[in-house]
Amino acid sequence: MSDTLEFNDIYQEVKGSWNDGRLRFSKQTVVYKSSKTGKVDSISVPELSQALWRRVCLGHGIKLCTTTGHVYKYDGFKDTDFEKISEYFKANYKVELTEKDMCVKGWNWGTAKFNGPLLSFEVSDSPVFEIPLASVSQCATGKNEVTLEFHQNDDTEVSLMEVRFYVPPTTGDEGADPVEAFAQNVLSKADVIQATGDAVCIFRELQCLTPRGRYDIRIYPTFLHLHGKTFDYKIPYTTVLRLFLLPHKDQRQMFFVISLDPPIKQGQTRYHFLILLFSKEEDINLTLNMSEEEVERRFEGKLNKNMSGSLYEMVSRVMKALVNRKITVPGNFQGHSGAQCITCSYKASSGLLYPLERGFIYVHKPPVHLRFEEISCVNFARGTTTTRSFDFEIETKQGNQYTFSSIEREEYGKLFDFVNAKKLSIKNRGFKEGMKASDDMYSDSDDDQHDAYLERMKQEGKIREEANDSDDSEAGSDESFNPGEEDEDIAEEYDSKASASESSGDDAESEEEKKKKPPKKAKIVKEKKTRKKEKKMKDSSAPKRPMSAYMLWLNSSRERIKAENPGISVTEISKKAGEMWKQLSKDKKEEWEGKAEEAKKEYERAMKEYREGGGGTSGSSKKYYAIFVLLEYLFPHMVIGQLKTWTHV
Repeated sequence: MSDTLEFNDIYQEVKGSWNDGRLRFSKQTVVYKSSKTGKVDSISVPELSQALWRRVCLGHGIKLCTTTGHVYKYDGFKDTDFEKISEYFKANYKVELTEKDMCVKGWNWGTAKFNGPLLSFEVSDSPVFEIPLASVSQCATGKNEVTLEFHQNDDTEVSLMEVRFYVPPTTGDEGADPVEAFAQNVLSKADVIQATGDAVCIFRELQCLTPRGRYDIRIYPTFLHLHGKTFDYKIPYTTVLRLFLLPHKDQRQMFFVISLDPPIKQGQTRYHFLILLFSKEEDINLTLNMSEEEVERRFEGKLNKNMSGSLYEMVSRVMKALVNRKITVPGNFQGHSGAQCITCSYKASSGLLYPLERGFIYVHKPPVHLRFEEISCVNFARGTTTTRSFDFEIETKQGNQYTFSSIEREEYGKLFDFVNAKKLSIKNRGFKEGMKASDDMYSDSDDDQHDAYLERMKQEGKIREEANDSDDSEAGSDESFNPGEEDEDIAEEYDSKASASESSGDDAESEEEKKKKPPKKAKIVKEKKTRKKEKKMKDSSAPKRPMSAYMLWLNSSRERIKAENPGISVTEISKKAGEMWKQLSKDKKEEWEGKAEEAKKEYERAMKEYREGGGGTSGSSKKYYAIFVLLEYLFPHMVIGQLKTWTHV
């Protein structure tokens, strides 16, 4: 048998939402890591007291109980996993994996049992359902009734809002109220967000970047209370995922970041991070509202009744002790300027990107935390606005992309070395390995770099120059303006002195002086062109040009289109016909194209005969047809034969 057992796609229920992760059984610990949040549950083997195997909605599940009163439930196992896990537990944990069936009778009366952090409703000693008391946000009592309200999770489509229990009066001990006893059992383990006594300590007027404002922070044993001028937030410590302490690039300020899951909310706005900003020079003397014995018993030396130091140190130290989580600080990374962060932009705002030992965090608007294990690959890209910066792109395994732009090119070598050392997949590694990792991504000279935008601008400039040259050549053939001759000075508009005297002076100059003298720039005078192109007269006796396949089809289909679309206009007929022609089958189109080809051949034959007969060549024939067209216009009532007779006269 192997030393460890690992299972993927194991689910844990968190406030009504199923989060998947990986479960590993080893000889010393049971470790579960959530894929969504990265949160780790670690259970020491000596603490295991009970292990139950049960059938649940996602297949089969395991319920583990510890001697400290904690309960852990993991679902998503297969039926065939039971024997393997059972043997492993017997051999390594000395704990028997017991099968326990759930009651499915559907009864709504039974016995409520409080087992550590769980409220179990049982019928005939079989559990019907279990309520994690940490999910209870409020407990209200009435006559023979107790109502439980729950924290809501934004990730769930359907949420459990409340559950009501009817507690019948008992004839037992008259001094004990069963309703109050039930409520006290719930409140002892519930995550109720209400002030039940004085705060442990209070920090006044702290600068908060997210949510923005100045807040008083009251530290209670089970939750954190942010009190501002406009809003109040109560944050249970169970929702705190991570703590970060990050030095600002100016080395005079500190960020203290609290990661939350689920986030605090105000209307439709969700705040996944609480970001506080401190000055390093601000100190405080702090006294906890507890006796020294109570401080020692509760915090075991992590805190003292009286403490003094920098404000950010006191806040982070108190939070670490109450939340019982480690504080993440930047690792060994140092940027070009010696800072532990990189100045960049994300979306529309500028901020700081901190490379950590196990991920990246960006502060502050909007805050982003990306763990290495959820990163698929990274990419270094050229800056879109200038060549003196580059973009750092991160793609996650879920398909999301984060682009941190406007990073100074001097930071490239440090960031590339860091990413390479963390063995992250670099999308364009082939391009980067051609250079030394410590070198800049760009050379000092931009001449040897291919700039697509610059090349496009050069190409457009060439096109404009060619267009200007062609315009000049056309203008050179115009009688009123000829800029092609360098030795001719052009008279400016409204210049009465601009006469032939200047040109005669030019004639007197020697050829050598003309060569030495730089050519004068001609001032272009725009004039109205009054000349019109002569309209070519059509020869009515010449054969008519053949129609295209589309026009032949349109002539034959026009009446049908009118009949199918009563009241349709001429323009609409053309539009409709174009759509119909596109949808016409290939065979039909070939049929009309054949007809058009035949008409073309007939036209070419007729034109040949027409030219052999002297049509369209002599000047007299042009006059003949001009007179013919004029008569046709003046006497439209006359027939063609009479017009031809008149033209001969």
